[in-house]
Amino acid sequence: MEKPIIATIEKSVDEAEEIRTIFIQHTIQAKPGQFVMVWVPRLNEKPFAISYLEKDVLGITVAAVGECSRCLYEMKPGEKIGIRGPYGEPYHLQENQEKGCTMIMVGGGYGSASLTLLAEEALAKGMHVKFILGAREKKRLVYVERIKKLIGEENLLITTDDGSAGRKGFVTDALRTLIEQGEKIGKVYTCGPDKMMKAVAELCTAHNIQGEISMERWMKCGFGLCGHCCVDPLGFRVCVEGPVVSFETALQVKELGTYHRMQSSRKEKL
Repeated sequence: MEKPIIATIEKSVDEAEEIRTIFIQHTIQAKPGQFVMVWVPRLNEKPFAISYLEKDVLGITVAAVGECSRCLYEMKPGEKIGIRGPYGEPYHLQENQEKGCTMIMVGGGYGSASLTLLAEEALAKGMHVKFILGAREKKRLVYVERIKKLIGEENLLITTDDGSAGRKGFVTDALRTLIEQGEKIGKVYTCGPDKMMKAVAELCTAHNIQGEISMERWMKCGFGLCGHCCVDPLGFRVCVEGPVVSFETALQVKELGTYHRMQSSRKEKL
């Protein structure tokens, strides 16, 4: 089993209410959509998507939800954590697309972490990108300024459940509008709550639009040994065959948007 590399937290940046990005000095060869296992000393180890990736700097975005994540969220510069990885299947950019096609990123809450990194890669390859960013309320929106700088304010569509920022409603409302307006869509990528991703996949499938989701499940090993993250009924390991899977595969996972398994393997309804 790969041992964690001990790294020092260089800085932390608040992204939204109780959502913070932790930066460490660490060189890693990773692709958008892959994850790392983060060890919080004397507590636990948990998977996190990579949200910032530069030559020798790695960023992971943490929401203060649950004991392990809250402890990591509260850690200060100078404190140490362990890093293993990267692991998992990354996103696959749809290259050689017909001219004028747009890659659509649909992110919900801090699920937008890996999508923002993917948007950077798509732009570096000369692709046109639009980003639909959703949250329950304005104070839960992440990466707004970062995304504006990447793709321009005109290509960022914001939705909030309560209408406190952008369009009132869900990300699927904004996506449906783009489809109905005739947007030439190459591929859709989505990450966020299960129910949101399932709705995005169903909407796109109904309009013959290809895409991928990034699933989040409880993981213990990160490399396919323990089988804890296997999903019903296909049995694929989210840490190896995922976390990124096609819409076609995702819609065969009966637990998607319905339930997931806790650390104890007990089913919990969503």
